[in-house]
Amino acid sequence: MFTEKLVFAQLMQWVPHYHFHRVVKRYKGNYKVSSFTCWDQFLCMAFAQLTYRESLRDIEACLNSRPNLLYHLGIRGNVARSTLADANEQRDWRIYAELGNWLITRARKLYALEELGVELGETLYALDSTTIDLCLTLFPWASFRRHKAAVKMHTLLDLRGAIPTFIRITTGKTHDVHFLDELLLEAGAFYVMDRGYLDYARLYRFVLENAFFVTRAKSNIDCRWDTSRPVDRATGLRADQTVYLQGAKAALDYPGPLRRISYYDVETSKHLVFLTNNFSLPALIIAQLYKRRWQIELFFKWIKQNLRIKAFFGNSDNAVKTQLWIAVCMYVLVAIVKKELKLKPSLSIILQVLSVNAFQQELLPQLFTQSAGVFLNIDSPKQLTLCGL
Repeated sequence: MFTEKLVFAQLMQWVPHYHFHRVVKRYKGNYKVSSFTCWDQFLCMAFAQLTYRESLRDIEACLNSRPNLLYHLGIRGNVARSTLADANEQRDWRIYAELGNWLITRARKLYALEELGVELGETLYALDSTTIDLCLTLFPWASFRRHKAAVKMHTLLDLRGAIPTFIRITTGKTHDVHFLDELLLEAGAFYVMDRGYLDYARLYRFVLENAFFVTRAKSNIDCRWDTSRPVDRATGLRADQTVYLQGAKAALDYPGPLRRISYYDVETSKHLVFLTNNFSLPALIIAQLYKRRWQIELFFKWIKQNLRIKAFFGNSDNAVKTQLWIAVCMYVLVAIVKKELKLKPSLSIILQVLSVNAFQQELLPQLFTQSAGVFLNIDSPKQLTLCGL
């Protein structure tokens, strides 16, 4: 008799079943489906993300090795790689995108009061994209270069808790700057981005919608100096100026003033020049805001190291987007569980522990509190191996 649910089943309890089935109905995900439903597909793909499965055959073999536990995992349909492959090819990826957006909304509420590491009361976002290389022969629809295919994962990251708030998956040829056209800007919020998003016409929309941007200036910027403010050179600041763009097209695209901040980073020995439309925050805070942009690089590194988004279980556009969105769902789900259960280990360690205990019958909080001292002393992947995790 099962007196306690399996660890994997407990984790899936945080997924909103009612909302999921409502979205499935909207996109007719279970139309003419007799046994292997969208929920079964999601559970199998989520299990693959959680336990680091490498292929459809791997998923099938692993789950069918414990047939007596499939029902307790929540899987009602027969797990076969051909059935799962068909589901990934045919079931609309937007089902899992909407589930991911629901989980994101919940996670943002939980992390709304997280510390930013910089004095800022407003919301701080980071924009960037990561390129995922593919084989051109297997993914011809995602052609990127002459002998290469790729998809891009454009992401807007809320830096309070490192929660992705808006994601768009495109082919590798899509330029980053087009992502700005799809953003619904939040008045009063700050958006930090690198030079790949430097388009003056698009940046002027931030001014019109009362939002703020912080980005790097290009070395060939053509601008006219207007006024300067004093700076403390001991902090690394070199200049804090108000400038106007001079190029004919640039001045037309961005007719208002820009704030130009010159900063020397002692840690990297780099001279950085920032552009922003915010004139009220201290110049040093603006530099610190841009430095927080590094969190989105860490987010991309984390999901590539801890989730399955570099080897795909299907070759179609739909299959790739389905797998990427379910990976995002698992990242956000682990973040929600960490906050709700007040778990102290990092997301990486939580995922590692869950991956080797998916079939265990143990309450989630106990799984971490029994060895909390060990988890808190783990600082690197090498230590994870030494600790048997």
